[in-house]
Amino acid sequence: MLIRFSVENWMSFKEQAVFSMMATKEIQHKERLIRPGGYRPNLLPVAAVYGGNAAGKTNLFKALNFAKNFILSGAQIGGMIGVEPFRLCQDCLSMPSRFAFTILIGDKIYEYAFAATRRKVVEEKLVCVKKTTEELLFHRTEGDKDGHFAQRYARDNRLQVVFEGTRDNSLFLTTSVSLQIEHFKPIYDWFYGTLELVGPDSRFEPFDQFIDESNRLYAMMNDILPQFDTGIQRLCGENVPLDSIQFPDPMLKIWILNNVKEGFPLRIRTFANELFVFSREGEEVKVHKLITMHKGQDGEDVRFEIRQESDGSQRMIDLMPAFLKLTEANANKVFVVDEIDRSLHSVLTRSLLEMYLNTCSTETRKQLLFTTHDVTLMDQNLLRRDEMWITERSQEGESSLISICEYKGVRNDNNLRGSYLRGRFGGIPNILMHEIMRMIHPKAITAPCDKEGK
Repeated sequence: MLIRFSVENWMSFKEQAVFSMMATKEIQHKERLIRPGGYRPNLLPVAAVYGGNAAGKTNLFKALNFAKNFILSGAQIGGMIGVEPFRLCQDCLSMPSRFAFTILIGDKIYEYAFAATRRKVVEEKLVCVKKTTEELLFHRTEGDKDGHFAQRYARDNRLQVVFEGTRDNSLFLTTSVSLQIEHFKPIYDWFYGTLELVGPDSRFEPFDQFIDESNRLYAMMNDILPQFDTGIQRLCGENVPLDSIQFPDPMLKIWILNNVKEGFPLRIRTFANELFVFSREGEEVKVHKLITMHKGQDGEDVRFEIRQESDGSQRMIDLMPAFLKLTEANANKVFVVDEIDRSLHSVLTRSLLEMYLNTCSTETRKQLLFTTHDVTLMDQNLLRRDEMWITERSQEGESSLISICEYKGVRNDNNLRGSYLRGRFGGIPNILMHEIMRMIHPKAITAPCDKEGK
């Protein structure tokens, strides 16, 4: 589970921004607060991030996405690291971007942090947080030839060898796991298997299982989807001959034939918005395409291509597998969804959120983080104040991040939506409409009107 995440000198975040999933002392919806054994405070199962366009919501999502991909894959030999420092300050361009996670894995808490420039990792640290003490598991700094490891690893001579062999543009965590050193693998596995990121134009990663009719989630999705009033009766996976697919580049077909492995399906979306899933069974590569079925006026099934569905229906199809996964009793996932409300009606977005929250309890180990513009979700009957965050961009172009619970005088019976739209919390566009109209009609508008229209 995610306890805390911080980022500094990344895109619009110049100063350190801290995002926390630790619950405050508020009493609202306390029945769903997650209570890890032996750890206080309790953790939140959900968090919503608001803000105007270009305020920093998506940059926060991109920070998580970059950190995950860099931890899992690293950089190519001699390649650049994909950090994006704050560009409006010349000094920041040569300074490292910093990322730090506090995570709960089982009953253990870890703090993992790294800092990197485009060319190299300048610091990396892993700490195990215990009830009364902290144990430094490893620490790597720029120019340090000898790794600093916990005493428990004193007899493992491999660590120093791997430390010395870690490239400047790679993380020691990534290198050690790739060389089958098991000490730090639980942290790597958390980023690989627990943290899931879904962008506004992407699907939940293991989507291919939902066109497998033998998968129980396939049946569940087809039971629930018609209830959301999309007109879709069910989803189907349709077999497609490999030779019938028009590849934009003939080399792509050759690459697929050589690289698809058994048990690891490959998803490719065409320019026509068709999703194909390539899988290997022995020597043969098979192809499935996702389609939908509607009921015609004569009662018979009518086949639709995904591209023929509305944007809202496509988004619902994209998100539904993630929410079904979250509703499982034993789910151990942290889902981060950027622009959860894109192309969805507010009622649909709220229904998905309520579907998830109704499965949360003190014993669950799942979390949902999302960015949104949907102010109808800014409702204390649905979310706690510490579950709602605001991103705001200053006149200098710097983004900041603050929880609504940090604002003074906000009670649990306040109309947060009205306060937000009136600008009390910031995070809304500062549109200079008078200036815009003056530019369009310079002679018609000479001065702003007063409250009486004079």
